[in-house]
Amino acid sequence: MDEIKLVSFDVEGTLVTPDFSYSIWFEAIPQRYAERNGIDFEQARKIVEEEYQKVGDQRLEWYDIKYWFGKFGLGVPNLAMKRCQGRVCYYPEVRDVLSSLSGRYKLIVASGSPREFLRHLLRDIEPYFAEVFSSISDYKQLKTSDFYLKVCQAMEIQPEQVVHVGDNWQFDFVAPKEVGIHAFHLDRREKTNHQDSLMSLAQLETHLLG
Repeated sequence: MDEIKLVSFDVEGTLVTPDFSYSIWFEAIPQRYAERNGIDFEQARKIVEEEYQKVGDQRLEWYDIKYWFGKFGLGVPNLAMKRCQGRVCYYPEVRDVLSSLSGRYKLIVASGSPREFLRHLLRDIEPYFAEVFSSISDYKQLKTSDFYLKVCQAMEIQPEQVVHVGDNWQFDFVAPKEVGIHAFHLDRREKTNHQDSLMSLAQLETHLLG
């Protein structure tokens, strides 16, 4: 891959475990809802999860923390997110891989998470990245092929000079490949067994550096 100049990373499930997001969506929000409505936590979580499912992950509202705090009448999310900061956890190989690759390539983030989340998720590793892109916050769209083209345009680079890696088959593998980006599907659970699937980011380093 001698032509590669830029390496793009998804965030949740790729660099960062789901723990922080889980604590927001399935602990903090139901807890606030329970307190506000005088019901027990399990009842609140059931109600909240049912509302999530009505929207579904193909709509922008699914990812919009402000939308959900507004819908449930919970005020603003800032304090709840700050309280969950300690749940941010990076996968074991992340820092070593970023450190190694940053000396050879320009690194960026191309995420479907809104910036409200990225501020917390990337807090300890953001210096590795030249730019951080959020499809939701920056372009009001999911991670489509069009989003990846816009990222390439913003970085003034050709798609064939980019590698992207992420854990979502459609958003991180199919979509970038449609525009000519070299994509790898990060499958930490080893479910897909595809030739372009990786079990860890350490394998990405092997592909790039040989």
